[in-house]
Amino acid sequence: MMQVTPSRPLIVDGLTKTYPGGVRAVRGISFEVTDGEIFGLLGPNGAGKTTTLGVLTTLVRPSGGRALVAGLDVMREPLAVRRAMGVVFQDSVLDNDFSGFQNMRLHARLWRVPEDRIAALLDAVGLTGRASDGVRTYSGGMKRRLEIARALLGRPRILLLDEPTLGLDPIVRSELWEMIRALQAEQGVTVLVSTHYLEEAQGVCGRVAIIDQGKIIALDTPSRLIADLGQHVLDLGVGADPGPVLAILRQAPPGLGEPMRTGSAVSVPSSLPAPELTDLASRLDLTAAGATTISIRPATLNDVFLHLTSAVRAREEAAA
Repeated sequence: MMQVTPSRPLIVDGLTKTYPGGVRAVRGISFEVTDGEIFGLLGPNGAGKTTTLGVLTTLVRPSGGRALVAGLDVMREPLAVRRAMGVVFQDSVLDNDFSGFQNMRLHARLWRVPEDRIAALLDAVGLTGRASDGVRTYSGGMKRRLEIARALLGRPRILLLDEPTLGLDPIVRSELWEMIRALQAEQGVTVLVSTHYLEEAQGVCGRVAIIDQGKIIALDTPSRLIADLGQHVLDLGVGADPGPVLAILRQAPPGLGEPMRTGSAVSVPSSLPAPELTDLASRLDLTAAGATTISIRPATLNDVFLHLTSAVRAREEAAA
């Protein structure tokens, strides 16, 4: 069990969740979120992100471990936990027959919070001009903005966002992330966001935990995780037979990481500056070995995830 700090807004300590039938959705994860932080829980669909948020929102009963929200135990004080946070779920829970303003007012009355913040929050998310329109006429991005504004009505200490940009087009996703960042700075709220769009979170989250198959496989700032992998990635098209290319890469001079094959491509992380990596790729004569395309780009969190999960799979196969 980790040494926890009770004053932290969010504490997850040795959390596990096994569903009926033996499905182990969460397998002993631990992390803390600090005041005013935007913390990302990143991973593919089915990794355990939504189950973790379900425990934090008191909707899922954990099998083991503990979770504290604003110092409150999610099992012992569920109502107080719900009052301490604002939540935007993956699936919309807006009333489409109401206007944006009516949705906000209904939420305020249900939770017995003052209605005097409605106008300011609608303005903060850019919905003042559409406040009297039916939610049924809103775009997906507008509905997400309204849900975030509604979640902030009770001045929560913590805001939980479960896949907030799911199903939105890239431009709207970018705009929504900018709004989340601005609202966090203005409201002073701590944000926990789950997403499988790893590269989007790279520029928004102060720290991220990468979760795969119910386990946290990395936890740090995006810049440190990328630096640990290597600042650049060498991408190679290899066709049906990557053997000759992989053989050259595995005998290459220092500066190249472990090659990883995905379909008809191979990616290789590198600690070398781009000019040196370009020169090395040229000297290795990868085209003669069968590489059909060669390109160099900056590394991303998605590369970190792919290489970490590839290493995990390799260790599991070796142990089997």
